[in-house]
Amino acid sequence: MKFPPPLAPAEFVRSPEALGKVYSPGEAQAYTRWLATHHYENFHVVSFLLPKRLHQDFFNVYAYCRWADDLGDEIGDRAESLRLLEWWGGLVDEMYAGRATHPVFVALRDTVARHSIPKQPFADLIRAFVADQTVTRYRTWEDVLAYCRFSANPVGRLVLYLCGYADAERQRLSDATCTGLQLANFWQDVTVDLLKDRVYIPLEVLERHGYSLEELATRQYTPAFRNVMREIVERARAMFMEGLPLVGMVDRRLALDLDLFSRGGLRVLDKIERLDYNVLARRPAISKGERLTLLVGALTRAAFSRAA
Repeated sequence: MKFPPPLAPAEFVRSPEALGKVYSPGEAQAYTRWLATHHYENFHVVSFLLPKRLHQDFFNVYAYCRWADDLGDEIGDRAESLRLLEWWGGLVDEMYAGRATHPVFVALRDTVARHSIPKQPFADLIRAFVADQTVTRYRTWEDVLAYCRFSANPVGRLVLYLCGYADAERQRLSDATCTGLQLANFWQDVTVDLLKDRVYIPLEVLERHGYSLEELATRQYTPAFRNVMREIVERARAMFMEGLPLVGMVDRRLALDLDLFSRGGLRVLDKIERLDYNVLARRPAISKGERLTLLVGALTRAAFSRAA
């Protein structure tokens, strides 16, 4: 079967041939499958724990998220990224109006219809990527959590929809877990974000502990910075603990994935703590061996839960 040229989003938008082609559903699905399994930073976006019948749906949703992310971060021109993100949002509107020509949306429209997924999570994600182009500092905790509401929480809600859950309580718990994951990623990547001139640590927290943006820019590790990190790590940990009951409210396969993601995020926070919160000198990361340990732990908890 022929399928769209295997181009990442930043290359795709520069190809008149790729943009102008009419894609069949089979070609579109082949493209989203390729993007999900070959694009950079991919870490088995479709877990082996998920039912095979959902794999293509997850490919389709992942492709949408990957495109939005790349239009924000891989274009190299802020104004052009904003233009393309507006275009991407317009394609969401067209898909919900019954029209789709881009391969991602040709593939995604069937997923949206079969799982009754509303437009809002897709629109919220675009709002977050626009914020990445226009906002580089966040004054309050409320500002940071509002960003997480648009950048992380929609992903969890999309997963719930794909797995057949649409109730408010599960969404609330999913939001807590996804916000925890986003915060853990922020605190893990403080120096990475500095290279992009982005600071996600609330300015009010820096000020409360007497640590300046100038000190952060020059990566000065001080007792004040340690206190900043201690506060924000505990806030992230509290979000994970709030969301953890969701593991017991979904089917076994999704529960294993949720458990792995939550325990992985908590492990990152533990590693930051063991570094005495000095993420300026070293980026904490989970090794392959630790990932295996997390998987064994999740499987063990699931087995004991079924036995109980």
